[in-house]
Amino acid sequence: MLDQIFASQTIGFSDLPTVLFSMLLAAVFGFLISWIYRRNYRGVMYSGNFSFTLIMMTLVTTPVVLCIQHSLALSMGMVGALSIVRFRTAVKEPLDSAYVFWALTTGILLGAGQFLLAAVALLMIAILLTAMVNIQTKSINSYLLVVRMTAEAERAVAQVVGGIRIQKLKSKTASAAGVEATYEVRVDKPDALLNKIQSIQGVRDATLVAYMGEAA
Repeated sequence: MLDQIFASQTIGFSDLPTVLFSMLLAAVFGFLISWIYRRNYRGVMYSGNFSFTLIMMTLVTTPVVLCIQHSLALSMGMVGALSIVRFRTAVKEPLDSAYVFWALTTGILLGAGQFLLAAVALLMIAILLTAMVNIQTKSINSYLLVVRMTAEAERAVAQVVGGIRIQKLKSKTASAAGVEATYEVRVDKPDALLNKIQSIQGVRDATLVAYMGEAA
């Protein structure tokens, strides 16, 4: 009985059309995931290597699942082998981890022959992810406000910044040349804020930098 369960079943030439079709879909789906990642990326340093890695993850996972689904013994050995693998590359953005799992899941579904489920999951995740990224980007409007001014102008600047509903002082440096303060603010009209700050007597310059962190 055990010999039958753990008998090795290799993929033959009769399975070649299924293998080729699965690999072709893996390439197409992997490219679509990579394209969606590139379209929705909101960071500063876009990584082409990571985008290419998403395609490779889908392509590599698909034949692995195709292989292990024909043999219980091979699947158990594969689990043991993968459990000792350690990935050293750190994922910089939390959302990048979701793309990694998305590519792996797509490869698993295609390797298992779940073509319809893979297609529906790809479409639904792409729509929801694009919508959430666009909504989040439009609603945040967070900036770092850097103001260089004289000590006499500090109080007036603090009053203007204090009128913003969501704001926080991040750093402040005082020297003989004056005061430099950095605020984290959330505003809908950054140009109006800059003009108001620069109109204060004693303000040397004011700079707004787009900020993707928390502004609460």
